[in-house]
Amino acid sequence: MAALAAASPGADECLEEDEDELEPGLDEAEAEPEPESGAKAAGGSRGAVLTRRGITLRVLLRDGLLEPARGVLSIYYLGKKFVGDLGADGTITWQETGQVFNSPSAWATHCKRLVNPAKKSGCGWASVRYKGQKLDQYKAAWLRKHQPNTPAAEESLASEGEEDELPEEEEEEAAREGRAPAPEPAAAKRPEERSKKQQCRSLAEQAGTDHGPPGKRPENKPRVPVRYCTLGTRDTARNPQTLVEVTPFAAINKFQPFNVAISSNVLLLLDFHSHLTRSEVVGYLGGRWDTNTQLLTVLRAFPCRSRLGDAEAAGTVEEEICQSLFLRGLSLVGWYHSHPFGPALPSLHDIDAQMDYQLKLQGSGNGFQPCLALICGPYYHGNPGVESKIAPFWVMPPPEQRPNDYGIPMEVEVAYIQDGFLTNDVLQEMPLSPLPQTLLVEFYKGAPDLVKFQELWSQDQTYLDKLKGSLASRTPKDQSFAHVLEQIYSLLKLSG
Repeated sequence: MAALAAASPGADECLEEDEDELEPGLDEAEAEPEPESGAKAAGGSRGAVLTRRGITLRVLLRDGLLEPARGVLSIYYLGKKFVGDLGADGTITWQETGQVFNSPSAWATHCKRLVNPAKKSGCGWASVRYKGQKLDQYKAAWLRKHQPNTPAAEESLASEGEEDELPEEEEEEAAREGRAPAPEPAAAKRPEERSKKQQCRSLAEQAGTDHGPPGKRPENKPRVPVRYCTLGTRDTARNPQTLVEVTPFAAINKFQPFNVAISSNVLLLLDFHSHLTRSEVVGYLGGRWDTNTQLLTVLRAFPCRSRLGDAEAAGTVEEEICQSLFLRGLSLVGWYHSHPFGPALPSLHDIDAQMDYQLKLQGSGNGFQPCLALICGPYYHGNPGVESKIAPFWVMPPPEQRPNDYGIPMEVEVAYIQDGFLTNDVLQEMPLSPLPQTLLVEFYKGAPDLVKFQELWSQDQTYLDKLKGSLASRTPKDQSFAHVLEQIYSLLKLSG
């Protein structure tokens, strides 16, 4: 993380005089006047004893320029919106988590680092808005009233290098143009109240929201990937299903900000799930995040046995998955989905969804936590062999100077852990459970988009041959599991 921050562009640096505010415990009225400050300014003694850095939220509240209230503070950053409450004591409570901050700079830095981990400073007074107007305008108004002789340069508080934020007017314009504005933050909750179940539900709410009925996506129409550098600013006329090539971290002279290890059972189950239907599937990833080693370990895959777009069924399935995560002591660490007949590359919609998920997983904690995305392309003929390509990616926010650009899909390097046995989770999903109504095969059985495994996938291989070849590299090497796979293949042949 230190290396990543060091490599970040100079635009991240925000030179603000207001970063060094008075400590919360210091009474502004007791601050000492500067030497050689001259006569008191018209408007009262407090103008003479306070420097610019001494003008805090408490000063503005005390003198009536601001009033404490819920939801009056906001930050817009790279298309994301954060809302806060202003307390009578000058503190800021972030509504998303209930965390309390002592200054605009502290809150702005925290929020911006959730979106962009390499962010160095928050440019607080130039970034935080009170009822739609930036706080530095209120500070300037205080100076004009209490220190009318202040030079114009001193009165102007616009920060150098200030990024182009998304104001409320632009957000409304974006809505008129059809661009989706950032979702409103949830009601205030203390961090300890946000359980793994709530965390899972908040991430899951958006999965597959733009997809139609099963089989609706045309599978025979190839989508030609484009390079990220050709995209430019967001364009509402561009197809959201446009595929984008991923960018290696080395190509932009950055280090991957976290390490990833994935269990082979995870790949086995999501690959199996992706092979069953001609429509896209989706699921979630459970695992652990170690802040000391910066290692994200993906230990379980949780297939969603629901149709994309079926909100009612999805809620039940997501509740089951959240309960499973909780019982196993795992955290939600990412998601997966399939491109049945296309390459395992993210679409523009996938990039936006992943950026939202990254923010949601980070929003409930104090520090950086990655969210991993996996894409599986089971039946893409461009793959080098019969093995499905499963591609991990992560999204880097666009440069701050171009906040309306798309996020950058980054290629993630991972280490794969070969499991020595099939876990109960895998056995239960791949039809060997005594409860057939819960199995993936049973869920898709009889559906019009179920893959007919006896039909030819290529000139000399059936869809079942393709599935066998892909799963072979992901199953435990112990031959005692061979009979397990044969049972699965027999059932699939009958189902197809």
